[in-house]
Amino acid sequence: MTNFIPIFPLGIVVYPGENLNLHIFEPRYKQLIHECHAAQKPFGIPTVIDNKVQDYGSLVEITELSKLYENDEMDIKTKGFKVFRILEVIREIPDKLYSGAIVNYPDNHVKGNPDAMRKLMSSIRELHQLLKVNKEFKKKDGEMRSYDVAHHIGMSLQEEYELLGLLDERQRQEYLKRHLAKVLPMVAGMEQLKEKIKLNGHFKNLGGFDLGT
Repeated sequence: MTNFIPIFPLGIVVYPGENLNLHIFEPRYKQLIHECHAAQKPFGIPTVIDNKVQDYGSLVEITELSKLYENDEMDIKTKGFKVFRILEVIREIPDKLYSGAIVNYPDNHVKGNPDAMRKLMSSIRELHQLLKVNKEFKKKDGEMRSYDVAHHIGMSLQEEYELLGLLDERQRQEYLKRHLAKVLPMVAGMEQLKEKIKLNGHFKNLGGFDLGT
């Protein structure tokens, strides 16, 4: 299926199922949000990296117009629900301040391996423990999806975008597994380094090395 959608390019990655709160202040996007909210239509958030709109993004729906300010700025709540791929950007639309795009919706296989997800969650909790971060996840480990945790494991914007472009949950699980396998030893090493630095200058209770006779 191919269709036209209004777009709101941002320097973030939005995943299906993700809740995103936005403050809208630019005139073109105030117009976009007013029209989409009135018509109960979704809009697209393609990712911007290095000042360039990327091919992939997520379609989002407005779930709540939380606050309307006197100057027409808005606070809104949105939720991502579908990955799209841009075929063509339409920069100018008659009588509109915002731009749009012709997009399609690639097949996205959302069923992964529950055992693989449980192992990923164990690694994620290990990472959070090392970082002294406390995150509560609302689903059981085997029911989690890669989209649920992708923002919580320290990936760069480029890495988060690469994950968005993977359209099979098993591929996404493998991507997260490789990222954690790379990051965990680095973080553990940093923790050891911090402990060493803390101990520097303190009296150390160390046994001497016996050279023998």
